[in-house]
Amino acid sequence: MADPRFFTNKGPFTLGDIAERVGAQLAPGTDASRQMDDVAPLDSAGPTHLSFLDNPKYKDAFRATSAGACLIKPGMADEAPEGVGLLLSEDPYRAFALASQLFYPAEATGEDTMGDAGEISPGAHVHPTAKIAAGATVEAGAAIGAHVEVGTGTVIGANASIAKGCTIGRDCFIAPNVTVSHAHIGDRVIIHPGACIGQDGFGFAMGLPHHEKVPQLGRVIIQNDVEIGANTTVDRGAGPDTVIGEGTKIDNLVQIGHNVQTGRGCIIVSQTGISGSTKLGDFVVLAAQVGLVGHITINTGAQIAARSAVVHDVPAGQQYGGAPARPISEWRREIVAIKRLGQRRKPGAGKE
Repeated sequence: MADPRFFTNKGPFTLGDIAERVGAQLAPGTDASRQMDDVAPLDSAGPTHLSFLDNPKYKDAFRATSAGACLIKPGMADEAPEGVGLLLSEDPYRAFALASQLFYPAEATGEDTMGDAGEISPGAHVHPTAKIAAGATVEAGAAIGAHVEVGTGTVIGANASIAKGCTIGRDCFIAPNVTVSHAHIGDRVIIHPGACIGQDGFGFAMGLPHHEKVPQLGRVIIQNDVEIGANTTVDRGAGPDTVIGEGTKIDNLVQIGHNVQTGRGCIIVSQTGISGSTKLGDFVVLAAQVGLVGHITINTGAQIAARSAVVHDVPAGQQYGGAPARPISEWRREIVAIKRLGQRRKPGAGKE
């Protein structure tokens, strides 16, 4: 399944071990001692592979699978092919994620890409005042500035740049070609290649004879268990800090402006742009290509549909969509009304 040149499989594991790890129940007749070597999709899994069914769209693939075992919802047990071990879960996709982490723990947390885990490469530049904890990895070409602190288990990837004064917690993965400045980063943070953290926010006093730059005097605070995608940019604050809340997951190619604050567990999808001083509550979801103007608040649990433009505060727990964004039921009614209007025949149409 996964190419062993790139991914290290820690299997096999018994179905009993897997069930305990993911919080699933073994169906009656499933042998807890049966071993699985790997994880795989339904249509390519073999007798020693664990798979899953979450979306009813793939029922036919489940009925035809050759997988040795499958994570499913309890109501699907009667659809299973003969001989397939069943692990019952109310959330099979989440359970499969946990099982995959069991087989491939390094791929879930980030790992060194150059093969020198736990070492500082002779090809890295580390300032004498930097503090690199035992067990941290600094790959070739990385530059670590003055008074930087890096926690144990953290990997600083090849050609990454960590500017003076930054702190990075434990068990983080700072991928190749990441730049970090003016930032404090918590534990278990993953930052993917090419991301830029802590650069100037877009701050100018505009006017003649030319626009005057406003010094950006804040920081970026990235809390624990955050993941930031490739080529995403997070500007430092202008005075207050830019804050990325605990457990927030940010996709590739996202722009986060100065002074933005996100709550816990937010989801921000690719090509979204968040203007300065906007605040997100906990567990906010911004789908792809959402644009947020500055100085607004998206309250806890709100969800914004893809390609929406948000220009006002959004109440907690609400779903908004469109440009400008409004309650999603209203937006959908408008779309239907416009479609019907476009389908109306003009007076006299079809007459000769």
